[in-house]
Amino acid sequence: MSRKRILVIYTGGTIGMTRTDHGYAPQKEAFHALLQQIPELYAPVMPEWEMVDMDPLLDSSNITVLEWNAIGEQIACHYPDYDGFVILHGTDTMAYTASALSFMLRKNNKPVILTGSQIPLCEVRNDARDNLITALLIASGNLVHEVCLYFGGKLLRGNRAIKYSADDLIAFESPNYPVLAEAGIEIRYHQAALMPRCRGDFSLQHLMNTPIGVIKVFPGIQFELFDSIMTEKLKGIVIETFGAGNIPRHVDSLLPIIRKASDNGTIIIVCSQCPHGTVSLGAYETSNTLKEAGAISGYDITTEAAVAKLYYLFSRGLSDREIRIRMERSLRGEMTIPR
Repeated sequence: MSRKRILVIYTGGTIGMTRTDHGYAPQKEAFHALLQQIPELYAPVMPEWEMVDMDPLLDSSNITVLEWNAIGEQIACHYPDYDGFVILHGTDTMAYTASALSFMLRKNNKPVILTGSQIPLCEVRNDARDNLITALLIASGNLVHEVCLYFGGKLLRGNRAIKYSADDLIAFESPNYPVLAEAGIEIRYHQAALMPRCRGDFSLQHLMNTPIGVIKVFPGIQFELFDSIMTEKLKGIVIETFGAGNIPRHVDSLLPIIRKASDNGTIIIVCSQCPHGTVSLGAYETSNTLKEAGAISGYDITTEAAVAKLYYLFSRGLSDREIRIRMERSLRGEMTIPR
């Protein structure tokens, strides 16, 4: 039986950084040299793999829609030639990129695994080696047909993941959806949680750099400060509320601002600041104002996935009505709709 072929896309990030006079920075040649010194990467049980480097290599805090499109283009260009893909990425925005790719790669039936590390491969003690090796093994398997994030022994659905630690080696969590697989002595898959295969032909949806905003509600927030940005230029906004969708009750400026945005065609999605749980607009009096003003529920979607989903739906050229309908539907397993 021939070995599976995996394409590794190196975007930058901590995993491939080396020490410089100005701190850690991506160094392509040094990273490639380090990879050649890991015999396990070339063992017979490993898939055949090749690497392409994005240009320029970036700290993930500098990743934008432009880079999401470039990564998607690499996958689409090589889609017929490889059995799976591993994307090496910085941790800060990895969950955003994983979410974006989950929507962009339409009818995807191949494993697309994002990974990276908290400690660079150049350091004697690091988490980069295991993350890379295990991501390659998962990408060469036959069970995963979606965009995932592998880190610290756990395989997560890409659009369900959030970064919750800046300094732990287990840096990501999937707060409202089960872990897809756990890597111990063996890689144990939870098959019931995995996405089934898709019907139809693969295609790539490029994303437009649509004006989208995020507002985090806090005690004493003065919503009138946001009035000036609520123009027809703002296409979508994610509001991170308290609990199940609650906002301060006695805020006279909120309702007209939200209505103004809605009248301008802005799609308003309500998410919760709580990692666990779901939004239920109207369940409490303090959330009913948003519902009456035209906001729609994001249920248990993460902010990362909500932003990526808005980019995707606007890039499809859909009507405002259709976008609103699809934002309350699960398209790639990104949200759980209450029964």
